[in-house]
Amino acid sequence: MVARRISPTAAGVRSNSPEGLRHNGNMRLGVLDIGSNTVHLLLVDAHPGGQPIPFASHKRPLSLVQYLDDDGAITEAGQRELVEFVLEAWEFAAKHRVEDLLAFCTSAIREASNGAQVLARVQQETTVQMRELTGAEEAAMTFFAVRRWYGWGAGTILDLDIGGGSFELALGADELPSKAVSVPLGAQRLTRDWLQEDPPSAKSVKDLRKYIRSTLKPHVKEFSALAAPTLITGTSKTFRSLARVTGAAPSAMGPFVRRELHAIDLGLWTQRLTAMSAADRLHLPGVSEARATQLLAGALVAEAALELFKGETLQICPWALREGLILRRLDQLVFDGPLDPPRHVTARPAAELAAIGSPAAVEPVAK
Repeated sequence: MVARRISPTAAGVRSNSPEGLRHNGNMRLGVLDIGSNTVHLLLVDAHPGGQPIPFASHKRPLSLVQYLDDDGAITEAGQRELVEFVLEAWEFAAKHRVEDLLAFCTSAIREASNGAQVLARVQQETTVQMRELTGAEEAAMTFFAVRRWYGWGAGTILDLDIGGGSFELALGADELPSKAVSVPLGAQRLTRDWLQEDPPSAKSVKDLRKYIRSTLKPHVKEFSALAAPTLITGTSKTFRSLARVTGAAPSAMGPFVRRELHAIDLGLWTQRLTAMSAADRLHLPGVSEARATQLLAGALVAEAALELFKGETLQICPWALREGLILRRLDQLVFDGPLDPPRHVTARPAAELAAIGSPAAVEPVAK
């Protein structure tokens, strides 16, 4: 077993002091995300006020929804898979000298009938303490990342995130949303409950469409009482896959390429997907084996959301929940630590600083 230099922490809870920042002000952060479709460890190099730079990642397809028994509990096999990956992730983080680890889980464990027992077992067998995010927290932290990506100039943002077990919506004009909700419209959940045939029957698609709209309408009505969005964004793998299928740039072109999903293209491709088997969808650009079976359900949710919110275009944001938690952690370092000017500022000649009116030019008072 590799020596573990990092201490596990609940997401958003301080585990290292600001003095833990490494040379040049950077520190290596890890975010362990236990989702409904995958379990993913992301490592980034970052410092307060700077852009988090991805360093490495370690992930595995793990559909915890597939390990639910008739009582909604995660089976022994699913728990073993989860514990095994968390141990792998810890070893990976220690190998790459991660100094701070944020570990969290979302709807896959949150909604399992034995979720609390599973988290206790993970902590006992791995020493990693997982934080269970509520649906609203998940939506809010994702929105926080989107706001940081687009900035204040984006105005009022509506962010949509289709996960495996749930669908998060958040709207606001500030750093944190004015309203954030989570509804049980995850792509994997809907596929399991409504689209069991491959390809699905016309009746099952029609029934699912009706269910999605009836579930979303009350929430859309509540959102409509707030300011109308000037920008609609999508932040999940489902939205990225749908955008790629409809012609957006591949991920290899990097995060700064503008990617959009247009309602008219989405409607056309949703209709096509209803006639395709999961094997056929694998031939589409940007569709992995793990996502092929649930792509149609995700498309139906996306189509309904854009229609009900009267959106014509959705922009794909490369930052989402993991980045939101990282950025929030970095903010904690700023507010918990000293607010002195950075060393690269104070190192400039006093005369030069005085010329630009910098408070760093003031000489300290001798005691």
